[in-house]
Amino acid sequence: MKTANDPRHQKRITQMQQLFSFSFHEEAARHEESAPIIPLLPDIDAHIEKAAPEWPLSKIAKIDLAILRLAVWELMYDKQNPSKVVIDEAVELAKAFGNEHSAKFINGVLGTIMQHV
Repeated sequence: MKTANDPRHQKRITQMQQLFSFSFHEEAARHEESAPIIPLLPDIDAHIEKAAPEWPLSKIAKIDLAILRLAVWELMYDKQNPSKVVIDEAVELAKAFGNEHSAKFINGVLGTIMQHV
C-alpha cells in the first residue's frame, strides 16, 4: 500500500478529487492534474458502461466514478504504470474514500475492462 508521503499516490488523490469535483462543477477541468483526462471522459465512460452495464453512470457513486475514470485513463491512455499497480491503487482509493462496497465494485469493473483490452 502506498503511503501518504508517496508523491504518485498524492497525485492520484488530487486527480481523483478534481474528477469528483468535475462531477458537480465543470470548471474543475481547469486543474492541471485532471486536464488531460477531461476531454477523454466520453470514451472513458463508454468503457465503464460496457464493463458495468447494470450500473448506469448516473447510479454509480460520484466518488467511485471519479476513481474509475482515473484508473481507466491510467490503464488506457497514460500507460505509465503496470495495470496491476493501477488497479491496486484504485482499490486503495476506494477503501479510503468510498463506501463499504466501493473497493469490490471498482476491482470488478477494472478487471472486466482489462479482460477486454
